Amino acid sequence: MKKIIIIPLLFLLTAFCTGPSFAQDSQKVTALTKKIMEDKSDDQARINLEELKGLYFNDAKFSDFAVLLKSLLPKKNEFAPCINYYIALTRYSQLKYLEEKQSWDEYFSSGNDYRQELSDAAEKAVTSLKATDPLVVYARLILYQFHKDQQDVFAEDALGNLVATVGEYAKTAQDAKPIKEAADKLVSYEEKSKSRELYQLYAQKIISSDIKDEDLAGIASNFYKEGNLELSESIYDAYIERVSKVLPQDKLLTLFSDIAKSFAYKEEGLSDPLYAERLFQKIEDTGGKEAFNEELTYQCALNLEKAKEYKGAAKFYLRALELSPQSSRSPQVNFKLGIISAYVSRNLGEAKGYFEKLAQNERVDSYTLSALYQLGLLSQWQENTASAKDYYNKLLEKAGGNFAQMKALAQERLKEIEEGKPLEYNLKTFLDLSLKEENSLFDMSKVNLKSQPAISPVNKDVALNSSPYLPQSGCLQVELNYLWSGDLGLKKPQNSEANFNTSFSDPGTKVVNLVVVSPSGVTDRSLEMIDIE
Repeated sequence: MKKIIIIPLLFLLTAFCTGPSFAQDSQKVTALTKKIMEDKSDDQARINLEELKGLYFNDAKFSDFAVLLKSLLPKKNEFAPCINYYIALTRYSQLKYLEEKQSWDEYFSSGNDYRQELSDAAEKAVTSLKATDPLVVYARLILYQFHKDQQDVFAEDALGNLVATVGEYAKTAQDAKPIKEAADKLVSYEEKSKSRELYQLYAQKIISSDIKDEDLAGIASNFYKEGNLELSESIYDAYIERVSKVLPQDKLLTLFSDIAKSFAYKEEGLSDPLYAERLFQKIEDTGGKEAFNEELTYQCALNLEKAKEYKGAAKFYLRALELSPQSSRSPQVNFKLGIISAYVSRNLGEAKGYFEKLAQNERVDSYTLSALYQLGLLSQWQENTASAKDYYNKLLEKAGGNFAQMKALAQERLKEIEEGKPLEYNLKTFLDLSLKEENSLFDMSKVNLKSQPAISPVNKDVALNSSPYLPQSGCLQVELNYLWSGDLGLKKPQNSEANFNTSFSDPGTKVVNLVVVSPSGVTDRSLEMIDIE
């Protein structure tokens, strides 16, 4: 006798009577339901259920789909774990939809029933699915999202269960996609530590597979484009380890250079200067100094500068000068070397050498004038006021009717000298901390100062943001003073301001200084060099 397939009457009525858009798919819904009733393979049933889900979800027919799924349970018990997963997914999606559409009548009248169904179905799925089944990860993920969205007391346990489930799944499962999707979702919930843990599992699965080298590089590149730098770096590391054993030196150097440039500091786009530095170091380890042309040398120096690795930056800025002493960048490079020598290395003699070299230029540009100002400032700090006056006056003479902001700084210093006053307090505090050997413990490691952008046209807004690293102080908020000095542009920030916006009318490299002071004393100092073009 021919087997008769019984399709639930309620489902058929729903399929044909819930609106014109859904009715167009009614034949497909009927056919898919019939297939599921006839399916012997769990894999095929899942494919059909996923297609059915798309049809119902597209028209937001969540309750109708839930009714169909529950009607299938007693008839296709062998597919119960999969069906329970889809019930949980359906109710979770329905609750999110009702919130989004602000359909509060249904949300409050039926929401508790939907939540109970979601929780029961998801728990049944995870207890009956194998550890290697992708749906066990997705079911745990639904439970985590549900409790996290509710902000209830079960959220932390749900997170722990999810991470543990993914860990078990990753041991033997072949499909790595659920691991990444769980990690991606944790990122969206700002669970950075746990997401990093899952991304590492995902990277290990990809790396340990028999994937081709070029495909591995492609995956790393795609993650970079997606903004997932950590995962991209993990896979690039594995790729580099592989190809380092087989590629000739010239191709290896090109590879290191290309990857380093993509991660190196840039004004727009993604960057990780510290990871780029590791690759620049690989270039040097593989090909020596000769592997760096002028452009790559300068890029490496700039990358280190923006990563606050000033002494490393100085090494490469020096190399850039050796490669091309007459380059158009030479004035900027000499000036930055002077700043690093003075305020990072505390070497005034070396710093003055760089500044004197610039000050002797006949042409009038921002770096000549900035060098004169720095020479005047260092002389004034050393209480050699006659020499300081000479430098400041020479700056004013060379500047003429231009470089208004730079002239204003020189005029402030001259006024202090003429009136017998000390250097402005904030500025003197920074100079004392930067130049006196007894203050060497203030090494700029406890205050992070960043500008955005760090390379900017004139008269455009630049944001200065500071982040002091303070020891834990219980529940009390520590009141800090921010002693700003140096090239501050149009804005004169108050000592209470940790961040401010400014702009610069003169081109050149602007040096912003900061000292952070807490009630117990100085926390640390910092500086930022902003290139105004």
